[in-house]
Amino acid sequence: MKKIRKLWASRVFHNYFLLLVSFLLLEILFHLIDGISIFNVASLRIFIGLNLIALFFGYLFSVLPRILAKILNLILVLIATIYGIAELGFHHFLGVYASISTNTQLGAVSGYIKDFLASFEWTFYFMVIPFCLLLIYYLFLDKKVCLELPKKKLTYVVVLLKMVPVFLLVFIGLLYCLTLKVPFMQDQYQAVSAYELFMKPTNASLVIRNFGYIGYGLLDIKEYFFPGKSFSDIELDPDDLEQEKEDGRDEEEVSYHTNIDNTTWLELINQETDEELNALNKYFIGNTVATTNEYTGLLEGKNLIVIMVESGNEIMLNEEYYPNIRRLVENGFHFTNNYSPRNICSTGNNEMSALISLYSINNNCTANVYQKNTYFESIFNLFNRKGYITNSFHDYYDWYYDRSVIHKNMGSGTFYDAVDLDLDFSYHYPAYDTWPSDGEMMEKYLDIIDQNGVDQPFMSFITTVTSHMPYNMSSEYGDKYLDLFPSDYPIELKRYMSKLKEVDQAIGILLDGLEDRGILDDTVIVLFGDHYPYSIDTDKINVALEYDLSIDNNADRIPLIIYNSELESKKIDTYTSYIDILPTVANLFNLDYDSRLYMGGDALSKEHESLVIFIDGSWKNEVAFYQASTNEIHYYTENTYTSEEILAINSEVRLKLEMSSLAIRRDYFSYLEYTLNNYTTSN
Repeated sequence: MKKIRKLWASRVFHNYFLLLVSFLLLEILFHLIDGISIFNVASLRIFIGLNLIALFFGYLFSVLPRILAKILNLILVLIATIYGIAELGFHHFLGVYASISTNTQLGAVSGYIKDFLASFEWTFYFMVIPFCLLLIYYLFLDKKVCLELPKKKLTYVVVLLKMVPVFLLVFIGLLYCLTLKVPFMQDQYQAVSAYELFMKPTNASLVIRNFGYIGYGLLDIKEYFFPGKSFSDIELDPDDLEQEKEDGRDEEEVSYHTNIDNTTWLELINQETDEELNALNKYFIGNTVATTNEYTGLLEGKNLIVIMVESGNEIMLNEEYYPNIRRLVENGFHFTNNYSPRNICSTGNNEMSALISLYSINNNCTANVYQKNTYFESIFNLFNRKGYITNSFHDYYDWYYDRSVIHKNMGSGTFYDAVDLDLDFSYHYPAYDTWPSDGEMMEKYLDIIDQNGVDQPFMSFITTVTSHMPYNMSSEYGDKYLDLFPSDYPIELKRYMSKLKEVDQAIGILLDGLEDRGILDDTVIVLFGDHYPYSIDTDKINVALEYDLSIDNNADRIPLIIYNSELESKKIDTYTSYIDILPTVANLFNLDYDSRLYMGGDALSKEHESLVIFIDGSWKNEVAFYQASTNEIHYYTENTYTSEEILAINSEVRLKLEMSSLAIRRDYFSYLEYTLNNYTTSN
């Protein structure tokens, strides 16, 4: 007992024990609140890691005056508490965890801090319990239980206590490293090992499940300043390059959507010395090759207008309130299982993914961070090569996303923002309750069609803004149509639906304008939403829908419609996302493109893989929903997957996300275009 009291009197072990208990309680609370199981083998690694962190700081603070050590302990636990609450808030609000890499957008989104804080669940504040307990201990109990070791002479106990922390740090560190690689500490469903996650912690959900949220925070800082290796070794199988005809189709009937010669590409692979670029070369040359089908060229030669609706979820499909959007469904292909998975910057990143069919990087505002990248196979450039007039529109200005740069580098002939269109709105920051009218933008858009003339086909990408949050405060369009909706609907929901009504009016203006100009039959409209209105609690949105948004990422279910006045209404049940829009449109318009350069596929093809990939590595199809953050799978049918099949899907998902991220980071498509052109010219 006396030795235990002496051990407790050691300032190293005193600090270590208090920090360990505090951190351990924080992790347990975080896991319980966020629905992450604590009864798995990863919890052992998290516990060992917390010991390492607590002992390190305990030893560090032991050389300081006691009062300063107490203050630093409190500050450390307070930082971990605030960080934990913030991560819970981000995950609840955006469906993803925050990263230090998102700091570039802090100024732009500061206007939404009230909505962010208002979205917090009351359970989040349980996270303050460990800090409060530590504070109470220091204020009322510390002096009663603490002893000072004798300072007269260095007894063997004192010497031992001074040396033990160093040995323990080394031992625990080695033990922690061991947990990264030993087989029994690996998840059977996880396509990436714990060691790989430690070295490259870009998938926040998997990192938190494997290392805890405190471990993720430290690894995120490490990754920001000292990024790890960012690609997997890609083995190129020559058989993957062999194009086989489909069963039941003659050789001459089969046509492949490729425009890059394999011989030239293989020569580049043989000459390339950069490992990352060659990993990308091998991945894309071996990627799935799409073939022509019954829909190929169905809409060839027509105009195209792609409309991404701000916060547009399936409430838009209500024909009673939104007859113009319903008109699109009645003469179009309606994809009933389409999703727009959220990420850190859902509007800009999802817009980017729709334009280039690559997944954005999950821990930053990819569209902004990599705005100088170019993509010769973007949707704009495909239509540019067909001789179309290309342009893009947004009825706000470049405060959040630098579209004037991004769209230009993606091939848009001209980008128009609210200033270029001379829209009527208050030009100041934040224009929080003064979003412009999408209807007015459509009128201006029709004027530009007139200016360009209708003799040359055109392709336009339009991003709306009127239905943007906030919904918890009065605004012009949030209040404009309130009387249309049931009185018992939550006020936030009614304001959201009121703003959507303005969007529907804008679609009506567009349809009528195209008809007046005699080009409605010659124009295709693709409509989808960027994300659901995440500032409204899902319980409130559920009132207006027939399914529960709170389960299986149903909140990310978003309309996708491809309309033409001459099309017959058709429901497409395959699982799709914004990643599939570009290759689907490219086939419908019979454009010249290489399908291997896209992560999505033609959603109208029998070859299409029915699968939605979420940014955290979760996925969903008609069979099941796999939740990466909890490592759980929920089946919808009697059919089930084996562990090997789940691992295979997870491996595919991981590779798609990882290769997309690497391609964007390395500006791969600029490299590929340049090297291919140089090779062709020199030969």
